[in-house]
Amino acid sequence: MHAPPTRRTALSAGSVVLAFMATAGCANAPSTLDPHGPGAHRIATLWWFMFAVSAAVVLVVGALLLVGAVRRGRRGGPGEEPRWAHALMFGGGVAFPVIILTALWIWTLRDIAALSQPAGPDAVTIDVIGHQWWWEVRYPREGIVTANDIHVPVGQRVRLRLTTQDVLHSFWVPQLTGKTDLIAGRTNTMTIEADRPGVYRGQCAEFCGLQHAQMIFYVVAEAPPDYQAWVARETATPTSPTDPMALEGEQLFERAPCAACHTIRGTSARGTLGPDLSDFGARLSIGAGTVPNTRGNLGGWIVDSQSLKPGNLMPPIQLDPRELQALIAYLESTR
Repeated sequence: MHAPPTRRTALSAGSVVLAFMATAGCANAPSTLDPHGPGAHRIATLWWFMFAVSAAVVLVVGALLLVGAVRRGRRGGPGEEPRWAHALMFGGGVAFPVIILTALWIWTLRDIAALSQPAGPDAVTIDVIGHQWWWEVRYPREGIVTANDIHVPVGQRVRLRLTTQDVLHSFWVPQLTGKTDLIAGRTNTMTIEADRPGVYRGQCAEFCGLQHAQMIFYVVAEAPPDYQAWVARETATPTSPTDPMALEGEQLFERAPCAACHTIRGTSARGTLGPDLSDFGARLSIGAGTVPNTRGNLGGWIVDSQSLKPGNLMPPIQLDPRELQALIAYLESTR
């Protein structure tokens, strides 16, 4: 018979299960080792070189330990020191580390220079402002204001000017480039470029409060014609919806507390406390990546956003069922 597991054994098994669940949950997370842009390719190449050197060192040291243990066992005890021991100690303990660390130092400085000041003109300039806990996105040349989704053309360099409205944040798109901090009173710049169309998840990489983990954004990389079509839609003159339910929702939006915090172009809503909702219907998520942008999630967010993202600044909005459906229809029509 086997003895029942002790408390320590049970806790260890539970820890293993939790670790497995955490790992499984991250299976689809963006990885620096899956690069889709020149900046990320540089970072991934440097990482693989460091990994290869580290793996080689582990294998060589392990082999030497194994050989030493076997030979010592055969001799039956310590013997004379081999003549090559001092050469091995100097080569492996001094010369090799100096060469490798110097190479890494030079390589890293070269990559930092290339990432911080890439050669060539910028196709697009975008201002990104961090808030607790969402991202304001502005295209100053085009006059576009949006939030949490950043549209860029594929194969073209995009210059980002980063700052924060409140606490320290950090802008990171693992598959496109390294991270850059957003510091109050200062504007940092970085360049991103995607080499193929796709949606690349980004994340705030600096702890910024209760909902730091739910401060997500998406870089939507589109072929240049598709990007220009998006710009044309965003800069077109806004019109009122034709659907009666959505039209009722527009009127409700302007009367309700929504207009005090949010802006929608073409309406009287000019609030600046929350994200601009002019193109909300086309966005990928609600609450900066908290939940997908679906009709059901939108209704839940309007009625009680605190249940989805505790601590955010949006208060519960009390609406009767018809008003709620009208407001959802209107927000979904803003594409």
